[in-house]
Amino acid sequence: MAEPRLSDIETTAVKTASVGARALADAMPRLVLEARRVAATVIHGLHGRRRAGAGENFWQYRRFVSGEPSQNVDWRRSARDDHLYVREREWEASHTVWIWPDRSPSMAFASALATDSKVERALVIAFALAEVLVQGGERVGVPGLLRPTASRNVIEKMAEVILHDTAARASLPPSFAPSPLSEVVMLSDLWSPIADVRGTIAQLSGTGAHGHVMQIVDPAEESFPYSGRVEFIEPEGAGSVTAGRAETWRDDYQGLIAQHRAAIRAETDQRGWSFAVHRTDRPASELLLVLHARMGANGLSASIATRHAPQAGRTA
Repeated sequence: MAEPRLSDIETTAVKTASVGARALADAMPRLVLEARRVAATVIHGLHGRRRAGAGENFWQYRRFVSGEPSQNVDWRRSARDDHLYVREREWEASHTVWIWPDRSPSMAFASALATDSKVERALVIAFALAEVLVQGGERVGVPGLLRPTASRNVIEKMAEVILHDTAARASLPPSFAPSPLSEVVMLSDLWSPIADVRGTIAQLSGTGAHGHVMQIVDPAEESFPYSGRVEFIEPEGAGSVTAGRAETWRDDYQGLIAQHRAAIRAETDQRGWSFAVHRTDRPASELLLVLHARMGANGLSASIATRHAPQAGRTA
């Protein structure tokens, strides 16, 4: 009995995946170093996500509020002033942040307008964000790959599980159930069908988790700088299409992109999640700062009380 043969498209997809995996392995040391550099440049200007709560470490003094138990008063500090003060401790119950860097074939694209591919940028942001969060006392996990950890070598742990992942590289995170007070960060080009994107956000939001959807795109995917006869190849095995005069497609293409993003933004707004667009010709630190700001002042502590409040998407 003859062995089944792969079609040309399937063979091309397998070869592309193999080449992509080898290229990613070769690039990983550079991406780890870049992530540490980005994290270091950002972390010195940031304050942690600290807040009052149960714990052992001193955080701050605050004025005594009428009606509180008198045993809360710090009499030694109060003796130095005309007011009564309460000694607050730092809240120590760490939260979990799930980070999903899209590693599907479409993320390997890099035009002449950018120095990094989308997958390289997604991994640098994922690693740098994990570094910043762990230093701030949070736990970080990768859906389906890495259980939440607060390890100081979190970048190495993430890089190792990603390099040894032999499963098909999906665009969207697998279905899982994050805890109600955890956060989910999706780093993807989000070129999946809008129904799949909506379904993923709805499923994760339904657990009570808060989330941040970050679309990472190559500048050529926005400006569509093509003209003349151009063959466009779908990187995930769906074939190709040839444009006789590519420039005549530009307006329709950009209109479809705007509709797709509007649909994603509507879904994130409805769920109380945030949405932003990041181009790979911009510094990685820009997106890291946007993420940390939304996860800090506008994230965990605020989202617990105002989980329903929408946040508008913007380009980072």
